[in-house]
Amino acid sequence: MSAPAAPVTLALDTATPFLTLALSWPGGALTLSQEVGRAHAERLADETGALFGRAGLPFRADALVIGTGPGSYTGVRVGASYALGLGRVWGAPVRGVATLEALVRGVDGPGPEGRVAVSLDARRGNVYGAVYEVRGGVVAGVVHPPRKLPLEEFEALASGLPHHRDPAPDGLALLRAGQDHGQADWALAYL
Repeated sequence: MSAPAAPVTLALDTATPFLTLALSWPGGALTLSQEVGRAHAERLADETGALFGRAGLPFRADALVIGTGPGSYTGVRVGASYALGLGRVWGAPVRGVATLEALVRGVDGPGPEGRVAVSLDARRGNVYGAVYEVRGGVVAGVVHPPRKLPLEEFEALASGLPHHRDPAPDGLALLRAGQDHGQADWALAYL
């Protein structure tokens, strides 16, 4: 059962080389996905403030969604620390969603429906991958949970499925997943 959507929700992910943000409120939504390399800490606060400014909203959300990785140790922790800090100041819950769920659709619109494979490079011939059942651009079920595998093994698992490899996370997909089934009791995952 889905939790009711909060009036203003902020989603953020810093697990990949992209800084991914999404903001939704009654009647609107904005998103940002920008390649920043390892400069998440330097860019996160300013870009988040700018997103609220573009929306014409005060700097406050009723709920937050964080991409929990897998990702670089520093990148994942930057986003989690920032989200937890804002959640505490705003008195807002912070729900966690695997970053891989934000890869299920592209920034140009809804991606494929049904079973979709997503993966991130985990170096040395490995990927961190998952296969999800996708409906309406949101993960509706987990077919193969996120885990680290040799690339060849994951490609065999994903054979015949749409496969998103190392794309920029989609902020709205992350936000919707967090609203739909984000976990209050979450843990970070590292590459």
